[in-house]
Amino acid sequence: MDRTIVHMDLDTFFVSCERLIDSSLNDRPVLIGGTSDRGVVAACSYEARKFGVHSAMPMRMARQLCPEAIVLRGNSGIYTKFSKIVSDIIKESVPLYEKTSVDEFYMDLSGMDRFFGCNQFASELRTRIIKESGLPISFGLSNNKTVSKIATGEAKPNSERVVSLGTEKPFLAPLSVKKIPMVGDTTYRTLCNLGVKRILTVQEMPIEVMERVFGKNGIMIWKKANGIDNSPVIPYKERKSISTERTFDKDTIDIHKLEAIMTAMAENLVYQLRRGNKLTSCVTVKIRYSDFQTYTLQKKIPYSAADHVIIPLVLELFRKRYDRRVLVRLIGVRFSHLVEGTHQISLFEDPTILSLYQAMDVIRERYGDRAIMKASGMDAKSISRWNPFNGEPPPLLANRRK
Repeated sequence: MDRTIVHMDLDTFFVSCERLIDSSLNDRPVLIGGTSDRGVVAACSYEARKFGVHSAMPMRMARQLCPEAIVLRGNSGIYTKFSKIVSDIIKESVPLYEKTSVDEFYMDLSGMDRFFGCNQFASELRTRIIKESGLPISFGLSNNKTVSKIATGEAKPNSERVVSLGTEKPFLAPLSVKKIPMVGDTTYRTLCNLGVKRILTVQEMPIEVMERVFGKNGIMIWKKANGIDNSPVIPYKERKSISTERTFDKDTIDIHKLEAIMTAMAENLVYQLRRGNKLTSCVTVKIRYSDFQTYTLQKKIPYSAADHVIIPLVLELFRKRYDRRVLVRLIGVRFSHLVEGTHQISLFEDPTILSLYQAMDVIRERYGDRAIMKASGMDAKSISRWNPFNGEPPPLLANRRK
């Protein structure tokens, strides 16, 4: 049976979420990411891309290219909320789907054309997502994941592209080899040095030549260039860990500042646990010094999502690990071995603590992740916001604009 694979990707997802909240951002160049000299661009609007800005670019360079851009730190809580809305729509509509990132999905519709056209189904699903989430989304449809992903890129912004069975090679031929998934900057430069800039050239090359130059990766590139990809859609699984990191503008030895930031990061992550109805049983603290030596320390605990259990442990691990008394470049917190559930108080715990957490979470849900926080974490100023592209930490403060 021929396969039908759909790839859907939310267009400029972080920017689109911010524009739903603040319409004044519409049609203006927007950059999201770390705002310090060490920060990088996590996402940017199409208006900013016209100036040569792209994700993973240093923020300083992006500002030079597009000085009129509005720079936002981002808000992981908002992005998670909208991602869940889209995920829930897909989950109840599609029998098999794979969520590869916060804004990207593969769906296997094989066999569904017996009841109605897969193209029509995907188009109607896209329309429903746009209507219920308010977010623009594009999709590509073909018989495999590689061609569908490339088709989505060609459909953007906010459109759809169908590659019929048997037309994969003609569709791919005129495109740049950089469109092939797994062809990064280094591989692209090597191909260009060989005079290979279009996928058509790879299609015409013997597979042995690609293997000789790139090894096993050369075989994979050749197959993808020829529209060959038998990889399955892997059923979506819940994440098993959450983490956050903070890279400082200037390396620091200020222990008060370090502990305040550790407190703020831990408090925010614990809230993320409760909001997702999750518990953790493993807490890890990470420290990177100015000489780039990196150390971690972790501890197993009974499953919990309680501030009074986890935050003191994070500080305890940090104090044990921070023993070099040299400048610190980065600190981080990670919760792993996540499971579904809610915190169960012990025999010796005050039962009113759960009511307190519920009241605090209601305030955060309504007014933002950092609308209420521990006084010991108030000195954690200008916390950077996490994104899946540059490894920066999740948002921990309500201040969004600079």
